[in-house]
Amino acid sequence: MGVESGAGPAPTRRVSKVGGVAAQEFSLAASIGGVRGVVESVLPYTVFSLAYALTKDLKTSIVAALIPVVVLVIWRLIARETLSQAISGALVIVLGAYLASRTHSAVNFFLPNIVKNAGFAVGYTVSILVRWPLIGVVVGPVTGEMFAWRRDRARLTAYQWATWLWVGLFVVRLAVQVPLYLADNVTLLGTLNGTILGIPLFALTIWLSWLVLKPVPLAKTEAQRTAEATERTAAATERIAEIVEDTGATKP
Repeated sequence: MGVESGAGPAPTRRVSKVGGVAAQEFSLAASIGGVRGVVESVLPYTVFSLAYALTKDLKTSIVAALIPVVVLVIWRLIARETLSQAISGALVIVLGAYLASRTHSAVNFFLPNIVKNAGFAVGYTVSILVRWPLIGVVVGPVTGEMFAWRRDRARLTAYQWATWLWVGLFVVRLAVQVPLYLADNVTLLGTLNGTILGIPLFALTIWLSWLVLKPVPLAKTEAQRTAEATERTAAATERIAEIVEDTGATKP
């Protein structure tokens, strides 16, 4: 949450607010990968499942799935964008391709993604229990509140609830993926990964997270508190000076 700049020695930028959440180019979706990051993670699975459904050839399907991975990484290189999201997704895809090739089982292409969702579910849950909810860890620096929200009960609670929503996302994915994996249903597993379990579920979780965080004011950092105190002191001093001048106390 921003503080209006004043005449004090430590002015800060004015930051507009929308329902308690800074509107200064802040996007919860962008801070955790964005829709594009979801596309990068689900598109190869969609391509793999379609290719396997059409050809029933594991090698062809693996090559088909790796093509969008390479294209998306090159796209980010050309645009000079960060590669962390693309590379992390690419590693999961490549590992899946390796497992499927080594075991000669197409369904194992999805195993690393299933393990990843399980790991995220556990990691997000642990972060809540130790009072370091990961949504707060990721979003706090973006909003400018850094980790001051840990000293603000309302904001901490909001981040905990928002993080629980993401635990729910991973659990829903696992509830669908694990039975289909065990049933060796490659086509349906890939189709659902690329549709319902991808952007729609991601978008719903983003929206619900926004609803949880929106009404709760941002926590103030120590620097912001100091700046506000300085501004209030300066305003009070100026007001006292005006009162003294109005009463003629400055005249001999």
